[in-house]
Amino acid sequence: MTVRKDTPDDKFNLGLFFDLSADWLCIAGFDGYFKKINPAVCNLLGYTEEELFSRPINDFVYLEDKTNTAAGRHNLTAKNIPLLHFENRYVTKTGEIIWLSWTSVPVDSEQLVYAIAKNITHKKKLEEERNQIIKNLTGINDDLKQLNYTTSHDLRAPVTNLLSVFSLLDDIKQENSETLELINLLKAATQNLKHTLDKYVDALTEKATPNVSLEKVDLNKTLDTVLNSLRSLIAGSRTVIVVDFRELSQIWFNEAYLQSIFLNLITNSIKYARPGEAPHITISTQLVDGVDRLTFADKGIGFDMEKVKDKIFGFHQKFHDNTDSKGIGLYLIYNHITSLGGSISVKSEVNEGVEYSILFKRQEEYGQRN
Repeated sequence: MTVRKDTPDDKFNLGLFFDLSADWLCIAGFDGYFKKINPAVCNLLGYTEEELFSRPINDFVYLEDKTNTAAGRHNLTAKNIPLLHFENRYVTKTGEIIWLSWTSVPVDSEQLVYAIAKNITHKKKLEEERNQIIKNLTGINDDLKQLNYTTSHDLRAPVTNLLSVFSLLDDIKQENSETLELINLLKAATQNLKHTLDKYVDALTEKATPNVSLEKVDLNKTLDTVLNSLRSLIAGSRTVIVVDFRELSQIWFNEAYLQSIFLNLITNSIKYARPGEAPHITISTQLVDGVDRLTFADKGIGFDMEKVKDKIFGFHQKFHDNTDSKGIGLYLIYNHITSLGGSISVKSEVNEGVEYSILFKRQEEYGQRN
């Protein structure tokens, strides 16, 4: 049996440990003065030991932290309550402000406080930078919300005027059937635009609430609404759209968001069709291991995935030379989907088209989240 024998303290050079520590090691009296300090204190503050011993400790504390520091010292000396992770600021001889995190333990019988302090100035600066970035982003986000609201709201006026013009045209007898069909087409597109704008304004007005309204959305009905609004574009580009919602005809989502997704995906496929070929789009749904999936594929010019990588859903990211492109459509699609707990992935090759796979949360999953 081996009996452990503690190594005597005189085997260690505790003074060297005290002197070499990068953290502050301090002994202070209940009277508020330093009694013993290690070199790290002098090195950081820039004062000599004599200067630090000759003045109350509170003289070196940053003005805004003096009251809080005095209250903490009172807990130490009067109530015998240790301070753990107590943070305050000190001012160096050159006027620099430093942050310290203290662990202080009082010994009432000796009327002394034994303390260790870590310099956390770098950490605090990083926190300040992070908070400033968050503040700036919040401001930008608020500006974007206001811009969205203003744009959506102000666009309703000319749309309403257009509908008024179409109402007047209804009272005028049209002899030409092609003209009549064109008027009806424009009227339907304008009505759909007004309906979409109304929904956006309602959604923006309710931005104070954390959740967008969820509902059971009919995929066929929602897609038909979008297709009607794009009838001229689809016909003019000779776009072929194959739809198969037999496996899944409804999802738990937001109708306005889904309309925006369909609208942006379809217009992108038409915009980025292969030169000289009519756009070809396939839209289908699947139930995969209990997950609702929407697949949207085209045969357009596609992406070089090695180049676009994770930038594909970035704000104002453009990957093709098209003057009509603003780099916002895919950004909106991604945010519509992910804000409601879904996900979207992309497969593509240059001149081989692109396939988007969208996974939606099911109704019971939203119930668990809320």
